[in-house]
Amino acid sequence: MEKIIDENKQGESLMVDQKEGNQKKLFIESYGCQMNFSDSEIVASILSNQGYNTTQNLEDADLVLVNTCSIRDKAEQTVRKRLKYYDRIKDKNPKMKVGVLGCMAERLKTKFLEEEKIVDLVVGPDAYKDLPNLLNEVEEGRDAINVILSKEETYGDISPVRLNSNGVSAFVSITRGCDNMCTFCVVPFTRGRERSRDPQSIIEEVNDLWTKGFKEITLLGQNVDSYLWYGGGLKKDFEKASDIQKATAVNFAKLLDMCAKAQPKMRFRFSTSNPQDMTLDVIETMAAHKNICNYIHLPVQSGSDRILKEMNRLHTRQEYFELIDNIRRIIPEVAISQDMIAGFPTETEEDHQDTLSLIDYVKYDYGFMFAYSERPGTLAGRKMEDDVPADVKQRRLNEIQALQRRHSLHRTQQHVGKVEEILIEKPSKKSDAHWSGRNSQNMVAVFPKEHYKPGDFVNVKILDCTSATLIGEAVGYSENN
Repeated sequence: MEKIIDENKQGESLMVDQKEGNQKKLFIESYGCQMNFSDSEIVASILSNQGYNTTQNLEDADLVLVNTCSIRDKAEQTVRKRLKYYDRIKDKNPKMKVGVLGCMAERLKTKFLEEEKIVDLVVGPDAYKDLPNLLNEVEEGRDAINVILSKEETYGDISPVRLNSNGVSAFVSITRGCDNMCTFCVVPFTRGRERSRDPQSIIEEVNDLWTKGFKEITLLGQNVDSYLWYGGGLKKDFEKASDIQKATAVNFAKLLDMCAKAQPKMRFRFSTSNPQDMTLDVIETMAAHKNICNYIHLPVQSGSDRILKEMNRLHTRQEYFELIDNIRRIIPEVAISQDMIAGFPTETEEDHQDTLSLIDYVKYDYGFMFAYSERPGTLAGRKMEDDVPADVKQRRLNEIQALQRRHSLHRTQQHVGKVEEILIEKPSKKSDAHWSGRNSQNMVAVFPKEHYKPGDFVNVKILDCTSATLIGEAVGYSENN
């Protein structure tokens, strides 16, 4: 999964409804991609059955958990600073226990217990069900660690609690792990091999969310296009499956179709796609259902064939263009976003110009752009010298961002004058008199509140825009309401 980091959510402490009879208090905060935030919901659900209610007051907590990310050095440094802050709080509340969850836990393992003396338990992404046992170890005065990666664990039998939810949109995890060994990415080493969740458990969770009033679901995975259920097991072992298993297997296109038909009034999105794994049957399924949003996050990382090869991206520039052309042919109203890395090892000025020309060809609606930072444990970190000077990386990143801003404004302007269905999510950040929601293309729209409420599908006439936001006025409920 290409990591989409929402900077506004980093370090968010999570709060859920209090379970009657629970006496202990859990403070849990998350860093990194949406997968980590989704995992925190699973952890809160497991610990709710162990007597813990969540709190947003750190000083009151019996147990403090930080769900960590290893995708960028900045995220790891932020977590280390938080651990030092917890240490100061622990001086006032010596009974407080501290645990590190997620990708940093898997990557650094025992170093946390040895170097960060504040940490009592270290739990990897596949070991959350072991938390009750690990907490017993801690209560008996021992450090506790479980970072074993699983070939089976999907948490399909855990009903996640919805943390800090707006009650309108939710994430449903469908796969774990990743088999794509991109040289810049630590995910295969921190989250293990790719395996998919039983489709029936996914549909049950979708139906449950509908009964609870949710109106939109994002199907989530390190690489959703690789979803493949044939009765359980790793995706790489599918070739060993029986003829019956192969004949009855459910791929991502089938799962998407099942979800759309199960709840026809609910909107569906998915994240994240990998160009080498996205197939046209997924695009055709999107086109066949009005309730599957016309938006695809399709990370490319570079526009240079040479750099793509160095990154171990198993597609070429031309293959990416062909995929983009097919997507736009089948879904003309689609919005496409990107991930891009500036200054990957050995990147030349010619490679950089290839990236700019690729962005010009696709004209993305928006993107997530970063300067390369070496991550310990990755293939690039082990075998490639980080040889592009920092000032060159920054200049190239600035040029990529400036070009993307121009395309973003152009794409957003195409919506002005149209009437579009917006799902209201929450009040606008800038004005309490306005609602904020998104259209099918994942663009944020703001408009006067009037008598509407969160969860309503509203037709909004778009009157103006910035490069990132549509501005309009409601003209009535949509037929989906």
